[in-house]
Amino acid sequence: MQYEISVENIKCGGCANTISTKLTEIDGIETVDIDIEQGIVKVQSAEGMREQLAAILLKLGYPESGTAEGMAAAKAKAKSFVSCAIGRIKS
Repeated sequence: MQYEISVENIKCGGCANTISTKLTEIDGIETVDIDIEQGIVKVQSAEGMREQLAAILLKLGYPESGTAEGMAAAKAKAKSFVSCAIGRIKS
């Protein structure tokens, strides 16, 4: 099944690399494609994984668009900054 999740805080290839790396480590994930400009994560995976994917993206600092506000949004942004830096180092 293919899922498209619109997320916040994707800014560069480092962000995309981190997301791809973490998601492909999960059993049931076949492919991950990221549109940096649109902020969309496309995942081909087993059926019924959407909630798990959204939770992992939130944990990485890339919450689904419109789901994080206030302090949660600030916390996600800080996590995405670190995630981005790690992704740049590993790419």
